Amino acid sequence: MAEAKICSFCGAEIERGTGRMHVRRDGNVLNFCTKKCFKNMVELKRVPRTTEWTAKYAEEKSARLRAVEKKE
Repeated sequence: MAEAKICSFCGAEIERGTGRMHVRRDGNVLNFCTKKCFKNMVELKRVPRTTEWTAKYAEEKSARLRAVEKKE
């Protein structure tokens, strides 16, 4: 059975038969669930951890909040 793929930008699971694959010159393969994710990462060169609607941003934010709570 085919392995489930995860979007390289937003972290969402990609349904089988959908999405977009982008191969960089160095051979690194990026999978995207939508054109929005592709455009943000490849064309606009945005970082997932600074884009508010991504899962990686949520992880980063929760880690920062836990660090602040431990400080207090």
